[in-house]
Amino acid sequence: MPHINIGIAASSSYENKDIAYRFVNSLPFNVNIILGGYWGLMKNVADAAAERGLRVIFIMPENAKVYPEPRDEFIIINTGLEYRARSVTLCKSSDVLVSLGGEAGTIIEIIMGYAMGIPVVVLKGTGLPTDNLEKAFNDYVDRRKTSKITYVDSPEKAALIAIKQGYLKALKGVEFPIYG
Repeated sequence: MPHINIGIAASSSYENKDIAYRFVNSLPFNVNIILGGYWGLMKNVADAAAERGLRVIFIMPENAKVYPEPRDEFIIINTGLEYRARSVTLCKSSDVLVSLGGEAGTIIEIIMGYAMGIPVVVLKGTGLPTDNLEKAFNDYVDRRKTSKITYVDSPEKAALIAIKQGYLKALKGVEFPIYG
C-alpha cells in the first residue's frame, strides 16, 4: 500500500499531547504527516509521530519561531514563504487535511483545503475556535461542494476517517462518501 500524506492543521499556541498521541497512535505506519511548523500542537503531533517512526514533513514558513532538531523521521522544507502562503503548499501536498483544533490560521487551512478539493476532517470539542466551524458550515462551505468536511468527536475517529478519505483520494483520485 502506498504512503498517503496527511496534512495537519493545528494550533501554534496551544499544546495537547493527549490529542496528538491518540491521533498518531491510531494511524498505520504507511502515512506521512505534513506540518506547517514545530511549535504548539504541531510539535506534539511531530514528536508523537517521530516516536512511532512515522515520516514527518515540515513546510516551514520564513522566520519560523522554532525549527525541529534533526531526526531521521523529519524532513524540513524551508519555503521562504510567510505563514499563510506556506499553508498553500501544506494543503496542496495533502491527500487529506485533519484539524486537531486551532484558531485563525487553522481555520484558513481548513477553508483552503476545502477550496482545493482536499477532504477535511475537523476534531470537535477541543475548546478552540475551530469547534465553531460546524455551526457555520455543516458538510460543505458553499454550493460548489468541492470536498466534504467531516466533523468528529475523537482523535481516533479523526485518524480513521483521514485514512479512508486519504486512500480514496490518493489511489483513485475520486471521492466517495465515507461512513463509520
